[in-house]
Amino acid sequence: MANQDSFIDEVTEEVRRDRLYKTFRKYGWIAVVLVVLLVGGATFLEIRKSQANAAAQAAGDAVLAALEIEDASARQEALAALQNGENAERDAIVGLAAADAALQAGDRASALSTYEAIAGNSSLSASFRDLATLKLVLASGSDIAPADRISQLNAITLGAGPFRLLALEQVALAEVEQGNPDAALTHLREIIADATVTQDLRRRASQLIVALGGDLTGG
Repeated sequence: MANQDSFIDEVTEEVRRDRLYKTFRKYGWIAVVLVVLLVGGATFLEIRKSQANAAAQAAGDAVLAALEIEDASARQEALAALQNGENAERDAIVGLAAADAALQAGDRASALSTYEAIAGNSSLSASFRDLATLKLVLASGSDIAPADRISQLNAITLGAGPFRLLALEQVALAEVEQGNPDAALTHLREIIADATVTQDLRRRASQLIVALGGDLTGG
């Protein structure tokens, strides 16, 4: 009886093995294809990643090379040529640099136009738009009335962005122009009380407070 059971077990195992082989011969190609696709997909992703890194490196090198051009007009043209519309934030960085070069070259209209376009581009992060707005106000100077300057900068001063204190300084100067020294002193004291203020900005704000007849403690 034991031999019969052993024989049945062997036959059963052979049947299972035969079915397995047949199944593998019938569907095994699927597994092979999946492996090839997985390996090929990983390779493709690595190639794309390598290409993206190389492109970013080349773009960065091109920007640095353009920034090293001494002639402002030539630098402006070189930077403007690097804006390709593929990356909005990269184009904004290049655009700001090109506008700065335009100012140095005496092309104020072009600089103001670029600053304004970047400041109004809602697809950019607030930091880019705030910086462009601040540069626009600074480059415009007296062409913009003090009240309008304050209005344009209010959104920056009320936020928590990296250019808030610089915007506050410009608002304080505009308040002085409007004959509002108390309002200017309030903004200036807010600047020097901020833990993140730079030494240069703290010094400028402190000097202006003294010039307006105020004191640094807020009294």
